[in-house]
Amino acid sequence: MKIDVLSLFPDMFKGPMGESMIGKAIERGILNLKITNFRDYSKNKHHDVDMPPYGGGAGMLLQPQPLIDAYQAVQKQNQASGIPKGKVLLMDPAGKRFTQHEAEKLSHEKHLTFVCGHYEGYDERIKSIVTDEYSLGDFVVTGGELPAMIMIDAISRLIPGVLGDKQSAPTDSFSMGLLEFPEYTRPADFRGMKVPSILLSGDHQKIRLWREKQALKKTLLKRPDLLKKKHLSLKQKHMLSDIKIDLRDHQD
Repeated sequence: MKIDVLSLFPDMFKGPMGESMIGKAIERGILNLKITNFRDYSKNKHHDVDMPPYGGGAGMLLQPQPLIDAYQAVQKQNQASGIPKGKVLLMDPAGKRFTQHEAEKLSHEKHLTFVCGHYEGYDERIKSIVTDEYSLGDFVVTGGELPAMIMIDAISRLIPGVLGDKQSAPTDSFSMGLLEFPEYTRPADFRGMKVPSILLSGDHQKIRLWREKQALKKTLLKRPDLLKKKHLSLKQKHMLSDIKIDLRDHQD
């Protein structure tokens, strides 16, 4: 996947995007990440990219010219290399909520462009190049760089070859519509806290059923809203009923 980022602060991406799985994926050529500073495309002598809003108001707005010109220049370079246009994603608190499902959809794209806003906001005409607007939640951060990095990480790890174990991503929380089951490693007994005996049994069928039940229990306790959206099998419905009875008996 080719990922372009339009940002006023390209150095913010050096550490997070150069480490761990993402950094290794870039080294191996699975990901091609390019950060473009759209200030370089400003046409005024001071290289300003922001101006006060028409009609008055607090703060400064990003002007459309530097950002759109930067986008068009990057697109021209990509076109010459045979890279498709792809989706253009604007980081915006008013955008649709970014979820695991959205990450899975975007992971199938060949090319993504992230537009990172800053200051008080942006001129509405910047949206002329945007295909999708995304928000991480009902809060506001200083710029779009951190949300873009989180989205890039969530999307990239779903691309085949990025993670060392191809089974890691499909079993993540939210990928199956449930939270991930609890996991344990050595030692089997750590200061009196013991690994559930079933995980040491070697019976893979029982382990699979235990994990499925634990995922349902964890989701019920922490994110019951997910169960309302999840299509449960008859077996899972019976499991959930047993879990509720166990929890009720434990409370009594």
